[in-house]
Amino acid sequence: MRPFEPGTGSAGRGRAWDGDVAAHAADLETRYGDATPQQILRIALDEFDPNDIAAVTSFGAESAVWLHMLSEIEPSTPVLFIDTGKHFPATHRYRETLMETLGLKDVRLIKPDPEDLSREDPVGMLFSQDADRCCHLRKTLPLAGALQPFSAWMNGRKRHQSTTRARMPAFEVDGPRLKVNPLASWGPQDIRAYFERFDLPRHPLVAEGYPSIGCMPCTSRIKPGEDERAGRWRGRDKTECGIHLAP
Repeated sequence: MRPFEPGTGSAGRGRAWDGDVAAHAADLETRYGDATPQQILRIALDEFDPNDIAAVTSFGAESAVWLHMLSEIEPSTPVLFIDTGKHFPATHRYRETLMETLGLKDVRLIKPDPEDLSREDPVGMLFSQDADRCCHLRKTLPLAGALQPFSAWMNGRKRHQSTTRARMPAFEVDGPRLKVNPLASWGPQDIRAYFERFDLPRHPLVAEGYPSIGCMPCTSRIKPGEDERAGRWRGRDKTECGIHLAP
């Protein structure tokens, strides 16, 4: 791995990045894929104009870790939260707690298109009939629209979370954009240690048996010994909402 050199991104901080996204992602992964999460975030923020890269978060069980890192580097980075209309009330309260605690200056609530919901989910029960379509309407489409102004986005996924994420790189291509996964290499012990080191507030549902938290109708407590994402879409052949699947 090439040593990390702050301020030496190929585009340079303060200029919108343009170029071959696949080649750029591969180059960044080769040079910096083994860097620390903080370094990966700095590299990503150095590569793009401040208004050309966004953070996408669910304000879930472990979101505080990388959002704290981001707040230490650039608290004015746009942070996108997809308000599906189905989140736990505790998640909304936690979002407000982290916004205040971390000093995040530009948190944007992204909502589904009301016309889409009126046409396809008028009574709000689509999740029980077609969970994939519900996620598409309430998460994938709203995020796709919200990301239009950006050339790159960051998120908090980790390889240990599921088999579908096991080989996830730190830098990857997502359609026309670069997607950055700063916590890709971190495991549960790293996350716990960071929470303790900085005394970060925990999502209140974690203590109630929810180590992975999504929308209320499709999230359940896990049983002892289960994978941390076992409570997501329980009983369905579904492991991702769709926003992290290849276009």
